[in-house]
Amino acid sequence: MMTGAPVPSLSPAPAPALARQQFRLHPPPLPEPRGPLSAALTARLRGEAPGSTPLPVPSPDDDFSPYGDDLQLALYVLYELHYQGFQGVPDSLEWDSGLLACRGAIEKIFLGALRRDVPVDATQTAEQALDELQLEPVGDDGSGVSYFLRDEGTLDHMRAYAAVRSLYHLKEADPHAWVLPRLHGRAKAAMVAVEFDEFGAGRADEIHAQLFADLMEDLGLDTTYGHYVDAAPAEALATVNLMSLFGLHRALRAALVGHFAAVEVTSSPGSRRLAEALRRVDAGPAAVRFYTEHVTADAVHEQVVRHDVVGGLLEGEPHLDADVVFGIHATTHLENRLADSLLGAWRAGATGLRGDWPTGNGGRP
Repeated sequence: MMTGAPVPSLSPAPAPALARQQFRLHPPPLPEPRGPLSAALTARLRGEAPGSTPLPVPSPDDDFSPYGDDLQLALYVLYELHYQGFQGVPDSLEWDSGLLACRGAIEKIFLGALRRDVPVDATQTAEQALDELQLEPVGDDGSGVSYFLRDEGTLDHMRAYAAVRSLYHLKEADPHAWVLPRLHGRAKAAMVAVEFDEFGAGRADEIHAQLFADLMEDLGLDTTYGHYVDAAPAEALATVNLMSLFGLHRALRAALVGHFAAVEVTSSPGSRRLAEALRRVDAGPAAVRFYTEHVTADAVHEQVVRHDVVGGLLEGEPHLDADVVFGIHATTHLENRLADSLLGAWRAGATGLRGDWPTGNGGRP
């Protein structure tokens, strides 16, 4: 006979709860291409190009920006075949050899750029790298999105930020789940415990992706999964692609743990500032709740991740320490690029979104 905490009910969700979950029940349409690579890819997925037509296989010598719109969108689309897929695209294409070859070539370019731009000090440990993340600037040093939003951001800034972040938060915790079969013992048990919270601790209405959809609803945004892909800058796509890059490769499992640790260590103080920003602009209670929930939950998660996920992984596989450090620094590198993009746009009076996407009260993006 089992003892301990009661098992959450697995009975069907009531109708209102099911209605709230509609944002995840249907795959999104394919996004608009942003260059020759993403155009060839979407043509293949739409069935406009015969399956025998070879896809471009880019190389590091080609004229592709590793962080640019065309390459990052193509990679995002290829990764999304492993998640929700796309309208009209057969699920069987998830393992199409031509698509996988194209993805592997793009990954080589992206990972090569990260290795070049995020050098790892061989003397730095994962513990030291995580300690660095906790050294926050005194006041606003001009580089933090959450500081800007707390101190001077408008409701429109918050709506633009939520639209960009929806690519991550509407699939929150999914990419990290790829690492579970690749962990052992203490690290696996701790990772499952944190993921259990991320997935609502047995309650569908408390899944963090659902809470973010509720935030978007409060802000008057469209909660459809993938709705804002066409509006998201390349820097936002890269932050989402990083999780899938690490998660889908066993060789990068420690880098994914580093990414997860970096997110959890920095989440609580940033979430506190974002909750303050939302209160200041009179956003709705669901919008505020998403971030207040993360202030408390991620403060606890931080300790579990540091001591049991990272500590447990390196206890059994100490040779992976440098990979954890790489994951931490790669996360910071791409988040800083996104912050620079958004802050630059906001200070210039723009939304930070691509194209003519309204974010004011006059229209529903």
